[in-house]
Amino acid sequence: MTNSLSRSGRDLLSRRQFFGHTGIGLGGIALAHLLHADGKLAHAAGSSTGGPIRPAIDPLRPHASRAPHFTPRAKNVLMIYCSGAISQLDTFDYKPELFRRNGQPMPGADQLVTFQGENGNLTAPRYKFRPRGACGKMTSDLLPRIGELADDLCFIHSLTSKTNTHGPGENFMATGFTLDGFPSMGAWVNYALGSENDQLPAFVAIPDPRGVPQSGTNHWAPGFLPAVFQGTAFNASQPVRFLDTPAGVTPQSDAASRDFLKLLNDRHLEQFPGDTQLAARIASYELAAKLQMSLPDVANIDAESAHTLNSYGANDADPVKAGFARNCILARRLVERGVRFVQVFNGSYAMGEGVGNWDGHKALYEQYAVHGPILDKPVAALVVDLKQRGLLEDTLVVFCTEFGRMPTFQKGASGRDHNPKGFTAWLAGAGVRAPFTYGATDEFGYQAVENVSTVYDFHATILHLLGLDHTRLSFYHNGIERRLTDVHGEVIHAMLKA
Repeated sequence: MTNSLSRSGRDLLSRRQFFGHTGIGLGGIALAHLLHADGKLAHAAGSSTGGPIRPAIDPLRPHASRAPHFTPRAKNVLMIYCSGAISQLDTFDYKPELFRRNGQPMPGADQLVTFQGENGNLTAPRYKFRPRGACGKMTSDLLPRIGELADDLCFIHSLTSKTNTHGPGENFMATGFTLDGFPSMGAWVNYALGSENDQLPAFVAIPDPRGVPQSGTNHWAPGFLPAVFQGTAFNASQPVRFLDTPAGVTPQSDAASRDFLKLLNDRHLEQFPGDTQLAARIASYELAAKLQMSLPDVANIDAESAHTLNSYGANDADPVKAGFARNCILARRLVERGVRFVQVFNGSYAMGEGVGNWDGHKALYEQYAVHGPILDKPVAALVVDLKQRGLLEDTLVVFCTEFGRMPTFQKGASGRDHNPKGFTAWLAGAGVRAPFTYGATDEFGYQAVENVSTVYDFHATILHLLGLDHTRLSFYHNGIERRLTDVHGEVIHAMLKA
């Protein structure tokens, strides 16, 4: 009989050859695992194969600075988030037709039912729009100081969302998903790049003086990323708690106790190297010890000059105005010290609909007359301050909200309902074109019709400016290579400097 087996086939019939090949194969698997963990494989290290890029994280130094995927335009992000869905039509999206047809029915909207019910007629903004800056950008008198910075701003008027509900909408802008349990953008950036300052958190969230937004900690949560990458939340009036050394404990005994605790933690971590919760706890304890030294300095807002305090409005008689102004100064001081991602929140949820946030359903004009001055002066001063100090060259400022509002007033009310079909955000600083306007809504500001963009595109562009490829920055979770932009998103190159 003719032997039809190949050489390799005959080898497999030999027990010695079989065990030899098996041993080599298992060794190869082990080697591949070790190389992958160290980021030495072409696929894991992000070669031209286009595979996922998962940064190599040292559990004992999770916040160590890590290299971006390519040369970044920005080193830091400072995000200003307006809770409650600030109206694009009453701020930055000028629609002459809305003024001309004020009080008339919106064409094709006779049967339109939105989040809170039926809509009435088209309603013009109660605020006058004027040309601002050398570029002549039309913005409203609701936020005149921010409008005066038009020459430094890159507007996008064609953002769209997947939902018209606040909680899911905030989640979507914060994490790229409408459901709970996904990592926030700041956590992704922290995971990818680490920190330039090991004395401060890499990611700080600064809640409004009135409270937190509707989705609360989802804005700075780690989701399924290791817990160590979550944001640290504090503001100018409520610094990080429990940092003070207890009475009766000397600095020497405090330091000795920390050293002994570190020894025990390190030994335990050696036994359980995959325990990310333990690693996060250890890193948190160590950071807390460093914050005892660094935070009093960074949170000392009164160390600023009288001119700076006045320019932000930090000494305003209104405690909310002063509190938000001091939060904006704190944000600049954090960026100045190398904190990678800083979120400043304007507006809170717990005070009720539209009372402490931008959710203007029933009495938009009266409520916005309160919220506008709280936001306007501090944010404008923040951008000017960053620019004067040279920080805007490396810092990307992001102004956003969860979705927009309708060009009509709700039937029987004096406010605008939710509208995810078209809203406005703006960017300033590192790598973006300014003055520049991208995209447009229709003649009434109802829906995006030109260069229609998604929150995925918005996220992809922010990551790109940080030197990160949104299609490849990933984390393996439950059998899926997860990423901030899910399986969507395109970088909006038109908004970026050449």
